[in-house]
Amino acid sequence: QVQLVESGGGLVQAGGSLRLSCAASGIIFSMNAMGWYRQAPGKERELVASITSGGTATYVESVKGRFTISRDNTKNTVYLQMNSLKPEDTAVYYCNTRPWRGSYWGQGTQVTVSS
Repeated sequence: QVQLVESGGGLVQAGGSLRLSCAASGIIFSMNAMGWYRQAPGKERELVASITSGGTATYVESVKGRFTISRDNTKNTVYLQMNSLKPEDTAVYYCNTRPWRGSYWGQGTQVTVSS
């Protein structure tokens, strides 16, 4: 049974920082590309950042230079460091493999950025 458990969200002022974590179990974590996705109210879920099994990261244009994805294969955990947060970053953030698998979605973690 695969479990992806996100944590680290919260309420922060614009310009602030948060670090999200996603602990994985039930998969061979080190062999999977992982992604952070987000879904804002009324919008579709989008891929924000991804990291290959070898550690190569890619980002959606809107977060380049502000967000950093990383992974620790010894802890089966993927992270998302978010700096210079903007109100438009407000969303529920999820992790999943990349490509995502429907049965892997967790509860997500809410990030709210106030202006």
